[in-house]
Amino acid sequence: MITGASSGIGATYADRLARRGHDLVLVARDRQRMDDLAARLASDTDARIEVLRADLTSRADLAVIEARLRDDDRITTLVNNAGIAAAGAFVGADLDSLEKLIALNAVAVMRLTGAVLPGFVAREHGTVIIIGSVTALMPERFHGTYSATKAFVLNFTQPLHAEVGARGIRVQAVLPGATRTGIWERSPGSTRASSSRFRRSRTLVSGMPSPPPAARCGRGSHATTRPIATARSSTRAREPRAVACP
Repeated sequence: MITGASSGIGATYADRLARRGHDLVLVARDRQRMDDLAARLASDTDARIEVLRADLTSRADLAVIEARLRDDDRITTLVNNAGIAAAGAFVGADLDSLEKLIALNAVAVMRLTGAVLPGFVAREHGTVIIIGSVTALMPERFHGTYSATKAFVLNFTQPLHAEVGARGIRVQAVLPGATRTGIWERSPGSTRASSSRFRRSRTLVSGMPSPPPAARCGRGSHATTRPIATARSSTRAREPRAVACP
């Protein structure tokens, strides 16, 4: 199951997984885009594609997807990709829109992961991939509410990996840099000025030191450099590595 599968990173996961022989359940709000993607993948691969239209900020829609994850033991991988970005200043922002961002980026991630994991643990097999962001490590460069939700993703994933990793469950947080997808056009506070700031931020992100195979754990003078523990998923080729700091 892939959430936010209609475009961007989610659609790319769908494409790669289908080409590796995985059947898919696509979840997103945009039914037409998902139908188009499903038709293309069905034509290009042997994968069976199911489309579920859901708004994961709606408790009713979220409950439907949770139930599917709890009840369908054919689901072996969950890609938590659905998300909203934010732009502009916090002061004067639309607080209802930011609450919706938190609901999608953090609450839905927690609930869907919590719905699928008991079955994975019982079967001693399964993979959870959560799309975070490099902003978890540099919050001052982006909107604070957005980067806070991505810090939640990272801090949620690390102890979860420690909790279930020994039981045959793979848990991975993916921290992309700024990626040009439709998420920015749909962001609360998105403007031409914020798009310019986004372009500048891309330069800052791409210039960040990233000395593999180590990651920075912690901040400030107490930060340490430790090896990366990678929770490998079925998408082995060219996938980002998960940061799991002990």
